This record gives sequence, structure tokens and C-alpha cells, in this order.
Amino acid sequence: MKKLISVILAIVLIASSILAFSGCGESKTDGEINVATLNGTTGFGMAQLMKESSLGNTSNKYKFSVETDPSVVMAGLIKGNIDIAALPTNAAANVYNKTNGKVQIIAINTLGVLYVLTNGVEINSISDLEGKTIYCPSQNPAFITKYIIKENNLENKVTVDSTTYATPDALRTAVIAGQVEIAVLPEPMVTIVKANNSNVKVALDLTSEWNKVSGGKQLVQGCVVVRKEFADKYPGSVNEFLKDYEESINYINDNPAKGASYIKEFNIFANENVAKNAIPKCNIAYMDGDEMKEAMDNFLKAMYSVAPASIGNAIPGDDFYYGV
Repeated sequence: MKKLISVILAIVLIASSILAFSGCGESKTDGEINVATLNGTTGFGMAQLMKESSLGNTSNKYKFSVETDPSVVMAGLIKGNIDIAALPTNAAANVYNKTNGKVQIIAINTLGVLYVLTNGVEINSISDLEGKTIYCPSQNPAFITKYIIKENNLENKVTVDSTTYATPDALRTAVIAGQVEIAVLPEPMVTIVKANNSNVKVALDLTSEWNKVSGGKQLVQGCVVVRKEFADKYPGSVNEFLKDYEESINYINDNPAKGASYIKEFNIFANENVAKNAIPKCNIAYMDGDEMKEAMDNFLKAMYSVAPASIGNAIPGDDFYYGV
């Protein structure tokens, strides 16, 4: 009888081990995780993780790509070629709506990085923009600027041009050349402009202006998303990524010189010195869970009020938020 009980217990233990092992296999993938990021500020926080991965110091196996166009990353998520991606916040909502909820946001990675630059014009407050034309890159910078203008009751009193210089690179070049008097640019473009044209001044910090009209709610410009199918199948790998990513962001903020060298090494931004000087002003951050949801939901409602199409014509539901 004792022998029979021992045999039964052994079978139970083996069965439990098999089930536990199977659960682990679904929780954590042994294959490569395809991670895409954008060059520029949205990708800055990924640099130290990319370095650690290249040295084999991460438990997850990552395959990174750096893109210049958010639409390429969005297409990769839709096709399933990309598992995790850093994107502008409005683009993340857009791809969620385009795929009927097949992506989830897992973290905020960038807060406000936009500044109003002037050349030969005195601007001390948002009200000073009345009657003037302000040039912005397209997408998030333009939508954020329009929201701040609307909330200051200056709608139809300020011209926001986001087509003449639709990219940050094009607008940066125009500002340096003295072709534009008032412009909105993100870091690290602001640092580049000021280094190349001493007449250009930083007139307004749009993060501060956002805070004034949003009741102190965070301005969130960059985030990281995951394919929901991947997250459902490999939650352990997603959670391990988040741990690695938070460490990477903290490292970049605490070590801008070394972080900038990684940013250049992995082609996130070409000028190491500019990246080093810009990092303290880039508001690179890590935010997840309920705090992420509150900030993102507030931001998306603001974007919907000025440009519904910018987020896919609908505010994402609760299933957009991973781990909440």
C-alpha cells in the first residue's frame, strides 16, 4: 500500500512539473522578440537596452530595428512582423483602431518635448501668438499646438502651418536659415537649431502651456505598444521587457554622456554631442499601469477634440491598456 501511494505521489509530482513547464513555455518565448523603435527622442530610452542585448546580457532575446517613419512600424505591427514598438502616442491609438484592438499600450516613454522658437519676434506668452503664423511639423506637434491654442481661446486667431515644413528636419533647416520667425520643434532639434543660429530663442515650453490648460495632466508624446496576440501568449516576456526597458530609461537619464554614445552606436540619432546635451530636456520617462492609463486617456481625449482622425476617429477602450 505504501508503495502504491509513493507511486501515485510520484505521478502527481511529474504531472505538476509538466503543467508548470508548459505554463512557463507559454509565458516566456525562447525565440527572438522583434522590437522596433523610431529614431529621435522616441527611441532614446531604448539605447541602453539595445546595448545590453548586443552583449547578451538580457534574459529575453531581442531583434531591434530603428525606423524613421511611424507608418512603417505601424504596418509591421499590423502584419505581425513586429512584436513590440515605440511610437508617437497618437499613432499608437491609430493602429489600435485600425486593427480593432489588436495592439495594447504597455508604457509611456516620452513626456512633453516641444518648444516654441522665435527669430526676431518677441513672444512671451501664448496670447502673443494672436495674428501670427506658427510653423509645426505634422502629426503630434501640430495637434498638440492646436489644442493649446484652442484652450486659450485663440482658435481662428493663430495660423498653424504643418504642411510647408512637415518634418522636424525640414523645419529645423528653415529655422536655422532664418526663413521662419516662429516655429514649434521637439528636442533634440531645438539644441541643433540653437547651436547653429544664435538669434533663435526658446520662447515657450509647450509642456508648461499644456499643464496650464489640462488641469496639470501629463503631456505624453511617446509610448511603447505590443501586439495583443503576443502579450496574451507570452506575458512573461512582455513583463521582462518592461523591466529591461525601465532600467534602460533610467540609465539614459542618469548617464547622458554614455547614453548618447549608445544612441549614436545604434543609429537612433547621429550626433552624439547633441544627444548628450538634449537628453536632460527630452523628458524621457517610464510610466505604466494606472498612471499610464490616466495620462494617455486624458491626452487622447484632448487630441480627439481637435483632430479625431489623428487617433483613428475613436478613443480606445479599456482593452487598449496592458496590465490595467
